[in-house]
Amino acid sequence: MLNFVLRFAAMLLIAMTVAACSQFVGDNRHNVPLPKAIIDRLSEIGSSPGDPMVIRVYKESSELEVWKRTRTGEYALLKSYPICKWSGELGPKVREGDYQSPEGFYDVTPALMNPKSAYWLSFNVGFPNAFDQAWGRTGTNLMVHGDCRSVGCFAMTDAGIKEIFALARETFRGGNRSFQIQLLPFRMTDTNMVANAASPHAAFWANLKEGTDIFDATKQPPTVAVCDGRYVFARNREPVAPVDPSGGCPVGSFSTMAAL
Repeated sequence: MLNFVLRFAAMLLIAMTVAACSQFVGDNRHNVPLPKAIIDRLSEIGSSPGDPMVIRVYKESSELEVWKRTRTGEYALLKSYPICKWSGELGPKVREGDYQSPEGFYDVTPALMNPKSAYWLSFNVGFPNAFDQAWGRTGTNLMVHGDCRSVGCFAMTDAGIKEIFALARETFRGGNRSFQIQLLPFRMTDTNMVANAASPHAAFWANLKEGTDIFDATKQPPTVAVCDGRYVFARNREPVAPVDPSGGCPVGSFSTMAAL
């Protein structure tokens, strides 16, 4: 009888331990509610969890910003998160295995969300996009994730990715099919552009600046497409110029181009 009781107690302890572990590492981590502080901040700027969002990443200062659309139709900065680790140097990712974190304009869709990541939670930035493909650039699994290790990714720590992932999740639950993520070398100011004018990436960065300037001026994400190996941008709610003056690409209809 004593042996039976001991065996039963041992089995019960094992079951409780497994249940506890399952609760800790379980599949529900991607459904953790947004913190009250974030909900309050959303209300403060006139937004809601389901409204569209934009993410901006700055390598040089290791910052990730989340912007949300407000009742005015413009986007406002919700919160800035420190990036714990990104890899490589300033400049775009060129090939698989170069240990570079990418730069450019990307769209994140629900299919790119990874609730079962080995790095707590993560989402794929969408590299390579149409621009990268036009230049023959290669690479896979370029993510924004938890932890503080990076091989071409942006590591946000587990605490950081919990909030960022939840914000993306709620944006998709609000009916939005994607959100734009702008991966940038630094804040695209005139001062920074002059300071980096000697870089071999200067022309590429000048092209990126065309898009960031639209966002800064209108507080709305630009419409993005690719033509003749360069990004082409248009302001939302405004007609697109019939010709791209730098390359002669027809941009009157983005539907005819390699949209991102």
